[in-house]
This record gives sequence, C-alpha cells and structure tokens, in this order.
Amino acid sequence: MFDLETLNIGLTGMQEDFKEASYILDDSYFESLDDADIRHGNVNAVLSIRKAATGEFTVSMTIDGSVTVQCDRCLDDMEQPVSGSCTYIVKLGQDPSEEDDVIVVDENEGILQTAWLIYETIALAVPIKHVHAPGKCNDAMTKKLEELSATRSGDETAEETIDPRWEALKSLKV
Repeated sequence: MFDLETLNIGLTGMQEDFKEASYILDDSYFESLDDADIRHGNVNAVLSIRKAATGEFTVSMTIDGSVTVQCDRCLDDMEQPVSGSCTYIVKLGQDPSEEDDVIVVDENEGILQTAWLIYETIALAVPIKHVHAPGKCNDAMTKKLEELSATRSGDETAEETIDPRWEALKSLKV
C-alpha cells in the first residue's frame, strides 16, 4: 500500500527558496486514496515549490502519464493518456482552507498535504469523453448497441401512436 504521507511537504522547514519533488505514482497510489474514481495508472508528478519573500509559497505541479478509465461506449477498461499542470498559492495561517487556487496551511504544522491535490490534477486532465479508438471497442457490446439502436430507430409505430390525453389537448388549440 502506498504511504500518502510521503507526498507531504514541510513548508516551515524549507531552507532554500526553491525545492522540487518528483513522484512516480502507480496503482498502489490510486488504490490508497479513499473515494477516488481512478483506481489504476502510472503517472509522473513533479512539484516545484518556490518561497516568496512575503512568506507565501508558489506550488507548480506538472503531471504526465496514463490512467485506466472505463470506455463510455463498451464499458471495458481503456488506457487514457493524461498530462497537465496547475499552480497553487500556499499561505501559512490560523484557519486551514482551500479557496480557488489559494491554500491556507496551519502555521503550527506547516505541512502541505499534496496527495489529494495531485489526484485532482490528474482527474482534471482526463478528458470528459472516454472512447476507444475506432475498432478497439468490445465487439460483443458494439453489436448489442447497434442492435438496440436499430430496434429503437426502426420502431415507427411508437411515433404514430399518440397518447389520447395529448390528442384531447390539441383540440383546445385555437
């Protein structure tokens, strides 16, 4: 099981103004997250943390790799390439919160927990529509979809039959 605490970054103990961390996230990472929709993948995540003179931190994250998602058409698993980046402003404060791209970390702890931030970046990089390349979908499912689509579009009697209540309403039209 993946230890999510290895992704935590200690901000208060940063000696340099710049720090970079690189992680290779595999199936064990995705399985260790609670309530995650993506359960399998192989993603490289690079975090760059820059400390400003004002005490704020700029965290830039870049991800690149692939995840396994379900095909919208045939419901088989498919590999989906993902890549993306995002930037967060991190501040130390009394009340931890996350609003837009600004994260407030408890100044007493000074630890930025990045496990879920990385996951959200990966999830946002997955396209909305997941479909296999042409000819790669499950043949049995594709045949069943074609059969059901033909049955539905070929059933012209359903369109000709009008509900009697609608017919009565048509007579009220002036």
